[in-house]
Amino acid sequence: QVQLVESGGGLVQAGGSLRLSCAASGLTFSTYTMGWFRQAPGKERDFVAGISRSGGSTRYADSVKGRFTISRDNAKNTVYLQLNSLNPEDTAVYYCAADRTIPILTTARTWDSWGQGTQVTVSS
Repeated sequence: QVQLVESGGGLVQAGGSLRLSCAASGLTFSTYTMGWFRQAPGKERDFVAGISRSGGSTRYADSVKGRFTISRDNAKNTVYLQLNSLNPEDTAVYYCAADRTIPILTTARTWDSWGQGTQVTVSS
Protein backbone atom coordinates (compact mmCIF):
# COMPACT_ATOMS: atom_id res chain seq x y z
CA GLN A 1 0.00 0.00 0.00
CA VAL A 2 0.97 3.64 -0.30
CA GLN A 3 3.24 4.89 2.45
CA LEU A 4 4.22 8.51 2.92
CA VAL A 5 6.80 9.41 5.56
CA GLU A 6 7.44 13.04 6.42
CA SER A 7 10.58 14.40 8.04
CA GLY A 8 12.29 17.71 8.68
CA GLY A 9 9.92 19.36 11.12
CA GLY A 10 11.09 21.04 14.29
CA LEU A 11 11.27 24.20 16.36
CA VAL A 12 12.45 27.38 14.66
CA GLN A 13 12.43 31.06 15.48
CA ALA A 14 10.31 33.51 13.55
CA GLY A 15 12.02 34.44 10.30
CA GLY A 16 13.76 31.10 10.10
CA SER A 17 13.57 28.29 7.57
CA LEU A 18 12.91 24.57 7.43
CA ARG A 19 12.87 21.98 4.69
CA LEU A 20 10.33 19.21 4.91
CA SER A 21 10.70 15.95 3.01
CA CYS A 22 8.19 13.24 2.22
CA ALA A 23 9.44 9.85 1.08
CA ALA A 24 6.87 7.81 -0.81
CA SER A 25 6.67 4.06 -1.37
CA GLY A 26 4.13 1.57 -2.61
CA LEU A 27 3.12 3.68 -5.59
CA THR A 28 4.32 4.73 -9.01
CA PHE A 29 5.42 8.09 -7.73
CA SER A 30 5.58 9.91 -11.06
CA THR A 31 1.89 9.21 -11.69
CA TYR A 32 0.72 10.96 -8.51
CA THR A 33 0.03 14.59 -7.81
CA MET A 34 1.69 15.43 -4.49
CA GLY A 35 0.80 18.00 -1.90
CA TRP A 36 1.31 19.42 1.54
CA PHE A 37 -1.40 20.32 4.02
CA ARG A 38 -1.21 21.61 7.56
CA GLN A 39 -3.40 21.43 10.61
CA ALA A 40 -3.16 23.62 13.69
CA PRO A 41 -4.80 22.58 16.98
CA GLY A 42 -8.57 22.97 16.82
CA LYS A 43 -8.53 23.88 13.14
CA GLU A 44 -9.26 22.11 9.88
CA ARG A 45 -6.60 20.59 7.69
CA ASP A 46 -5.69 23.27 5.15
CA PHE A 47 -4.03 23.10 1.76
CA VAL A 48 -0.51 24.53 1.65
CA ALA A 49 1.00 23.56 -1.69
CA GLY A 50 0.68 21.04 -4.49
CA ILE A 51 2.78 19.88 -7.42
CA SER A 52 1.86 18.09 -10.61
CA ARG A 53 3.16 14.68 -11.60
CA SER A 54 6.00 16.05 -13.69
CA GLY A 55 6.74 18.95 -11.36
CA GLY A 56 5.92 21.44 -14.07
CA SER A 57 2.92 22.93 -12.31
CA THR A 58 2.55 24.10 -8.72
CA ARG A 59 -0.18 25.66 -6.63
CA TYR A 60 0.05 27.48 -3.30
CA ALA A 61 -2.24 28.78 -0.62
CA ASP A 62 -2.28 32.57 -0.60
CA SER A 63 -0.90 32.60 2.94
CA VAL A 64 2.37 30.93 1.88
CA LYS A 65 2.95 32.31 -1.62
CA GLY A 66 6.43 33.76 -1.93
CA ARG A 67 7.60 32.07 1.27
CA PHE A 68 7.16 28.32 0.67
CA THR A 69 8.35 26.28 -2.31
CA ILE A 70 7.24 22.79 -3.23
CA SER A 71 9.42 20.53 -5.39
CA ARG A 72 9.76 16.86 -6.19
CA ASP A 73 12.40 14.38 -7.28
CA ASN A 74 10.72 11.54 -9.15
CA ALA A 75 13.96 9.54 -9.21
CA LYS A 76 13.97 9.55 -5.40
CA ASN A 77 10.22 9.23 -4.87
CA THR A 78 10.39 12.31 -2.67
CA VAL A 79 8.53 15.60 -2.43
CA TYR A 80 9.90 18.60 -0.56
CA LEU A 81 8.53 21.74 1.00
CA GLN A 82 10.95 24.60 1.63
CA LEU A 83 9.59 26.92 4.31
CA ASN A 84 11.14 30.39 4.51
CA SER A 85 10.30 33.53 6.49
CA LEU A 86 8.37 31.47 8.99
CA ASN A 87 6.04 33.13 11.46
CA PRO A 88 4.14 31.79 14.49
CA GLU A 89 0.98 31.43 12.40
CA ASP A 90 2.76 28.70 10.42
CA THR A 91 2.86 26.48 13.51
CA ALA A 92 1.03 23.26 12.70
CA VAL A 93 1.40 19.60 11.89
CA TYR A 94 2.37 19.36 8.24
CA TYR A 95 1.05 16.42 6.24
CA CYS A 96 2.19 15.02 2.92
CA ALA A 97 -0.54 13.78 0.58
CA ALA A 98 -0.74 11.88 -2.69
CA ASP A 99 -3.54 11.88 -5.23
CA ARG A 100 -4.10 10.16 -8.55
CA THR A 101 -6.15 12.97 -10.04
CA ILE A 102 -4.43 15.41 -12.37
CA PRO A 103 -5.68 18.76 -11.06
CA ILE A 104 -4.08 20.01 -7.86
CA LEU A 105 -7.10 20.02 -5.57
CA THR A 106 -7.18 22.06 -2.38
CA THR A 107 -9.80 20.08 -0.45
CA ALA A 108 -8.25 17.56 1.92
CA ARG A 109 -11.01 14.97 1.64
CA THR A 110 -10.34 14.53 -2.08
CA TRP A 111 -6.77 13.30 -1.62
CA ASP A 112 -6.09 9.56 -1.67
CA SER A 113 -3.25 8.94 0.76
CA TRP A 114 -1.69 10.67 3.75
CA GLY A 115 1.44 10.59 5.85
CA GLN A 116 1.51 10.73 9.64
CA GLY A 117 2.62 14.35 9.75
CA THR A 118 5.57 16.30 11.09
CA GLN A 119 5.32 19.08 13.65
CA VAL A 120 6.52 22.58 12.78
CA THR A 121 6.66 25.04 15.64
CA VAL A 122 7.63 28.67 15.10
CA SER A 123 8.49 30.73 18.17
CA SER A 124 8.13 34.49 18.28
